[in-house]
Amino acid sequence: MSGGRRSAIGGRRNGVRRSLEVLGPVEAKIKRRSASLGKQLSEAAKSISLNLGEGRRPHDGDRRRHDEMAAGSTSECTTALRVARIRGYITDADHSKADAVLDRLRGLMFGLTRR
Repeated sequence: MSGGRRSAIGGRRNGVRRSLEVLGPVEAKIKRRSASLGKQLSEAAKSISLNLGEGRRPHDGDRRRHDEMAAGSTSECTTALRVARIRGYITDADHSKADAVLDRLRGLMFGLTRR
């Protein structure tokens, strides 16, 4: 594995871990106001991690497909946060903090799906 590829994988892991850490408390706030939206955010966040993990397997010929599904789940998290902010389930500060982390993750996803 090349140094660049190894670095990209490490960046993905850190980005995903950080986004899940930041989304946890925000997700709890959302669930108190809308159980269904909170659950959808939770499932989308888990899907990011699971798809990246599955696509990382060296013999998995579907790496790009898993990366694209992870990118779609990242977009779903972004949209769920926007809905929560618009409906008043979370504060602008909550949204900004979570969206900043997701922005980094969206950048990683963009790179993965364009190779």
